[in-house]
Amino acid sequence: MLFGVVGAVVVGALLLGFIIFKLMWRVAEPNEALVISGLRQQPGRDEVGESLGFKIVTGKGTLVLPGVQAVRRLSLDLREAELAIDCVTHQGIPLGIRGVVIFKVGDDYVSIANAARRFLDQQGQMELRVHNVFAGHLRAIVGNMTVEEMIRDREKLTQLTRESSGTEMEKLGLIVDSLQIQEIEDPTGYITNLGKPHAAAVASQARIAEAHADREATQQEQEADALKAEARRNASIKQAGFQAEIDQAASRAKQAGPLAEAGARQEVVVQETKVAQLEADREEQRLQATVRKPADAQAYQQTTLARAGRDARIAGAEAQAKEVELQAGANAQRVKLEAGAEAERVQVESGARADSTRRVGEAEAAATQAKGLAEGEAVRARGMAEAEAIKARADALAENQDAVIGQQLAQQWPAIVEAAAKPFGDIDQMIVLNGAQGLSDTLAQALSQGVAGLQLARSLLSGATGNGARTGSGEGGAGSRAKGAPPIEASKEGDG
Repeated sequence: MLFGVVGAVVVGALLLGFIIFKLMWRVAEPNEALVISGLRQQPGRDEVGESLGFKIVTGKGTLVLPGVQAVRRLSLDLREAELAIDCVTHQGIPLGIRGVVIFKVGDDYVSIANAARRFLDQQGQMELRVHNVFAGHLRAIVGNMTVEEMIRDREKLTQLTRESSGTEMEKLGLIVDSLQIQEIEDPTGYITNLGKPHAAAVASQARIAEAHADREATQQEQEADALKAEARRNASIKQAGFQAEIDQAASRAKQAGPLAEAGARQEVVVQETKVAQLEADREEQRLQATVRKPADAQAYQQTTLARAGRDARIAGAEAQAKEVELQAGANAQRVKLEAGAEAERVQVESGARADSTRRVGEAEAAATQAKGLAEGEAVRARGMAEAEAIKARADALAENQDAVIGQQLAQQWPAIVEAAAKPFGDIDQMIVLNGAQGLSDTLAQALSQGVAGLQLARSLLSGATGNGARTGSGEGGAGSRAKGAPPIEASKEGDG
């Protein structure tokens, strides 16, 4: 029982909440805007500013507190205002302008807010207000234009009217979808009089065109009559021709009998001629088969054999000539290759020989230069050595003449002995009379000659050295007598 009561209470609460929500929820149709006033609204992303003091909702639903907030609907449908305005042009001509303006409340929130402030309780007065706005602007624009301008360029009149009324329509929150000038009334007949010259010119052109058309029609009719006459003439000529052909055919019909007989005789002759020709052809065919064909076959055989032999000989000769030509060409190519190889070898050898000669010459020149430099250095060194030796010998002679002379004699002693024994070398056979004693005496004699020569050389060397020493001492040279050594006389050793 308790659960039933609780369930009923819950269901009742849900039903009551749904009813309350249904009473508070308002939905804006696609062609209308909800204007909600009552509580001060905070500006949202898609809402006008807080200074408006009301909320605008389009295309969606919103919650409204009954008794606290008021909701009114502003239609966004298209509206139409008829224009019937009496104007005066720049020329002072009265005209009646008849047109229509199609307009609506703008879709943006600013336009909706402007329209709500002005037309929310007077939406039925929008057409009158728009008519008054356009009437004033249209009278001002027509007063600055001529009738001719308005007739020739109605689009200009429409454009100027829309531009001049655009600011006021924006303030009213309205936008113009279309403005059409349907009719321009002319109570004075000015427009009619404007058209009369053109109508007269058109009528004149029409009469001229009609005259041209009549002339062209007459010309065409005359040309047609001429063509008819020509056709009748051609028909008469053709009829005469046909009549001549008929007459000719009748005359030929009269001569048909004789002509037929002559033709029959001619046909017989022709047939007989054909028979004779056939017999001659048959005879010619028989001769062709029995005489000419075998003769032609035999002649063809002989001619073919002769031609084959001639072709064979010609082919053999051509082959031999070709072989000779190829061999000659091969020999010529070989000779050319050998000559080229020999020339290249000679050129290479010449280049190598020239290069080798150049290198050998350069090497020899370098060797000669080095050899000359070496020989020069050797000669200079030898001269320096000899000069040093002479200087040393002179110094030695100045110090100890006997020792130097003895050394020189000792060095030359083998040559002295050899010179003393040379006479014995030319003797092929020597007989010694007194045996070993005679041989000893001979050798002693040779040695004594060598000793005597040695003493003579010593005395000469000593004398030359002493003269040189004395000369050097007189001149103050390097060979001066050293440390008061006594002079050596050349006659000291005797004449032996």
